[in-house]
Amino acid sequence: MAEEKYVYFFGNGKAEGNGEMKQLLGGKGAGLAEMTRAKLPVPAGFTITTEVCQLYYSNNKKYPAGLEQSVKENLQKLEKSAGKKLGDPNDPLLVSVRSGAPVSMPGMMETILNLGLTDKSVEGLAKKTSNRRFALDAYRRFIMMYGSTAMGIDRIKFDDLFDEVKEKHTRGRLNIAASKKVGDTDVNEDELAEVITKFKALYKKEIKKDFPQDPIEQLWGAIGAVFNSWMAEKAVTYRRVENLVGIKGTAVNVMQMVFGNKGNTSGTGVCFTRDPNSGENIFYGDYLFNAQGEDVVAGIRTPIKLSEFEKEDKKAYDQLCKVRALLEEHYKDMQDMEFTVEEGTLYMLQCRTGKRSPAAAFRMAVDMVNEKLITKEEAIMRIKASDIEGIFYPAIDYKQPNLKSALFVSGIAAVPGAAAGKICFSAAKAEALAANKEKAILVRKETSPEDVGGMHAAQGILTATGGKTSHAAVVARGWGKCCIVGCEKLVIDYEKGECSYDGKVLKEGDFITLDGTKGDVYIGELKLVQAKQPESYKTLMKWVDEIRTIKVRTNADQPEDAKVAIEHGAEGIGLCRTEHMFFNDEKRILAIREMIVADSTEGRKKALAKLLPIQTKDFEGIFKAMDGKGVTIRLIDPPLHEFVPHDKEGQQKLAEALNISFASVKERVEQLHEANPMLGHRGCRLAITYPEILEMQVTAIITAACNVHKKGITVLPEIMIPLTIDPKEFAILESRVRSVADAILKKHEAKIKYLVGTMIETPRAALLADKIAERAEFFSFGTNDLTQMTLGISRDDAAKFLPEYVDEQKAGVFPADPFQSLDQAGVGLLVKEGIAKGRSTRPELKVGICGEHGGDLESVKFCCRAGMSYVSASPFRVPIARLAAAQAAIEDKKAGAKKTAKTAKTAKTAKSAKTATKKK
Repeated sequence: MAEEKYVYFFGNGKAEGNGEMKQLLGGKGAGLAEMTRAKLPVPAGFTITTEVCQLYYSNNKKYPAGLEQSVKENLQKLEKSAGKKLGDPNDPLLVSVRSGAPVSMPGMMETILNLGLTDKSVEGLAKKTSNRRFALDAYRRFIMMYGSTAMGIDRIKFDDLFDEVKEKHTRGRLNIAASKKVGDTDVNEDELAEVITKFKALYKKEIKKDFPQDPIEQLWGAIGAVFNSWMAEKAVTYRRVENLVGIKGTAVNVMQMVFGNKGNTSGTGVCFTRDPNSGENIFYGDYLFNAQGEDVVAGIRTPIKLSEFEKEDKKAYDQLCKVRALLEEHYKDMQDMEFTVEEGTLYMLQCRTGKRSPAAAFRMAVDMVNEKLITKEEAIMRIKASDIEGIFYPAIDYKQPNLKSALFVSGIAAVPGAAAGKICFSAAKAEALAANKEKAILVRKETSPEDVGGMHAAQGILTATGGKTSHAAVVARGWGKCCIVGCEKLVIDYEKGECSYDGKVLKEGDFITLDGTKGDVYIGELKLVQAKQPESYKTLMKWVDEIRTIKVRTNADQPEDAKVAIEHGAEGIGLCRTEHMFFNDEKRILAIREMIVADSTEGRKKALAKLLPIQTKDFEGIFKAMDGKGVTIRLIDPPLHEFVPHDKEGQQKLAEALNISFASVKERVEQLHEANPMLGHRGCRLAITYPEILEMQVTAIITAACNVHKKGITVLPEIMIPLTIDPKEFAILESRVRSVADAILKKHEAKIKYLVGTMIETPRAALLADKIAERAEFFSFGTNDLTQMTLGISRDDAAKFLPEYVDEQKAGVFPADPFQSLDQAGVGLLVKEGIAKGRSTRPELKVGICGEHGGDLESVKFCCRAGMSYVSASPFRVPIARLAAAQAAIEDKKAGAKKTAKTAKTAKTAKSAKTATKKK
């Protein structure tokens, strides 16, 4: 049996891996292998696979047998390629150790640079390069990164010691004004030597032993740090908010160091082959002279633009432009590249598919189709649900008065859009505000991966340092979240809880508004307007509609919602919740309450008569808005206790309004109390007990249909009975519906086709679907209730414990919240069973879904494959459902083609074998 391969080498134009091996080598490792194969200037190295990470965690943090020997052999290959040895006191090989998951997780996991430096080898490096300052700078960086990353020492302790030396020696030596910041590059070699001494003393104090002088010990410490960072809180949080599931782990990339901190002919940068904000086909990025990679991404210094880099070092810039063209042609997508220039020579350190703003995602996809780089299908597959959501993010209303006077400070526009909220100087504060349904703006000197929870919770992000490729910008861009960086004039004081500029001071909790399109920050909560969708969005969504094979409806209870949904591409209403109409004004709620507290059928009918004209008018508005599109109307569903006041004051007010005693109202409310109302007297059970409610609602629906029909508008009503559990129960109610509806149609002499169907939201209904379908003309799966009934988990109370069921650091039972993304393994089986059984009785049965899952990308794909006729989503999620349906069609076509090819290959092999047998 062949030994498992855990390590893949790359270097000298050859690589054991390739760009297709992202799941095994991670995005970074696959990119390095592919760039090496393309003969690009990539330093040599090796990648430890994601499988090792998976085995590490499944085996109590122990490495698999054979890994140590494999790393040793590949290190020897690297040393041979570089012509240097790790730890050599005269001419040391230095390496970087970096993470690399199969999907981009910017800044979430660890990197250690300059590994291999010791007290002896740093002197050899200084001598070999004739640059002692550079060698000492590399050593202080390594001690800090290794100490904080591999050994868990608080990074700020190293920063404080560095600042102490800057203030004590550098400021005075260079006579730097108190108002100016002392830069890292201002510190000379003597001061760096003192920093190193202080860093090593801190390491010994914290770890209780000296900083390691054995490079092999350093290497394994760094490898462990990268693997451990996979389950760090910040990485787990990022995967949760990005809904990244089913990933084995991170790979580890060990790579020969090249140095951007060798002086002014060296530097480091991050760039994108196209503008990640607008999608425009222009070279976009940041560069820092005399720096290492972490300086750009961490946002510690504000970099220069690529256009300035071209002026300063045209030779290196031209090399970079050639790489840009080659990589985009090769990958046929916008690439995010990290590079280093060492004394005028360019080296590529990473390429991966770049994060982009929602607007840019659409523009790039459409442009690349027009450029014949990709197909329409490939363009559609590149769009994410978050891209569609981001297209609708608001913008500043530039017409509002006092806009100029509200301007506070300006920075670099990193991610477009606009956001308003309360200033929060910590991630924890932003998360707390969001949990309390308040809007937050996270304001930081610079963000770090530990801030990811607060960044996700905030409406927008503002940082005092960093460029367009800093951590804050990259993460915010991936979420389509408004972001301004490099606001260097802004003074932030965490201790005082305030920020200031030009004499104006704002406190934590004060409102500000960010304009991420222009980079301006305003005092106060300004008016925002809905963004206008770009032409590229309309073009791509037209392609989506040409490809999808399933209809998309909307959940709408008001004519206004219906109109919005149609604008977003809805082809009908899949769920109109009639009870929502009762809450529109005091007159309606009083009438429904009068009906509830009535102690006789006559009393209930009298109250319902007041609601009849109101509901009729509502339905007329909806039918007009939909004009020829199907409208599924659900009869009253919630338990009656939801409509009555439960406090003494409210009950007294109701008694006065109805001119009845407080005691009778109180008694009726107490009668309605249920221990478990979601499993109680609701849905079709109300119609069984109080048929007069059903009669009023059906009368309103069909009367409205007749009135609108007379005006020449096509009406397609579908009356839905909720919470069915038995065929007999449905038969009783279906007969009542038809009796009322047919009488009204006869009276109006109208020929209107209407359907009567039911919601499948109980497991029993799914299991008896064949019997129910004998009379039901359509099914709509109410997966909100079906999920809670199948799992035995209340969606209203699950927040107390469900996070642990999703958290991979804890139980990790579900890959995602089952109330947000359908539990395909469990609830999905009932859905498939219900569809199959229903159509076994009624082959033409119309089937849809109307729970929250109808707007979830993966859930909609499941619905397509389960054979549904349509999905129904809230108005603003209709485009997501359209996209998901198209992606499902593309994926299924691709899978079908693969299956056909495989079948053909098998047949060909069998034929060849048969021919060979005959010849024998």
